[in-house]
Amino acid sequence: MTAPMLGKLDWQPAAEVPELLAAPVRDGLGSLEAYAAAIDPGLADTAAFCAEYDVPMAASANCVIVHGKRAGESTYAAVMVLATDRADVNGVIRKHLGVRKISFAAQDDAVSSTGMEYGGITPIGLPADWPVLVDEAVVRAALVVIGSGVRASKLVVDGADLAKLPTAQVLDLASS
Repeated sequence: MTAPMLGKLDWQPAAEVPELLAAPVRDGLGSLEAYAAAIDPGLADTAAFCAEYDVPMAASANCVIVHGKRAGESTYAAVMVLATDRADVNGVIRKHLGVRKISFAAQDDAVSSTGMEYGGITPIGLPADWPVLVDEAVVRAALVVIGSGVRASKLVVDGADLAKLPTAQVLDLASS
């Protein structure tokens, strides 16, 4: 992938700008081809980011952390969906994880468990035992903007590369 021309951002190879990434993301990049760009951390939330930097919502993917429970066992997972879609947390995701109760992880839990900033959490560099559930639409989307582990930057990757993450599973996650 050559440097993307996506929005009004100065994308640089992520490996060349490690200061723009949270430590777990730097450590988790491996051979993944990713580009990073600095942003105003006050504009990290998807809608504000897309509006300010001219990135289409359909080229932005959100990572949410879910927490499920069953018989005293606790499960965390990352869920990747396009910003234009909503994840079917109480249906597809709950059933896929085999949990009785599921919710979005509490902010403090998500931050402490990932080592990333809230609003910048990304599937790259998550704990090794967490499933990364990637919606089919993300895989088909070509280039997608995702978090970098911090609110002051974003990453752009090929959506299909997210399906290659060690614990990734591609599913139809969008709610109907």
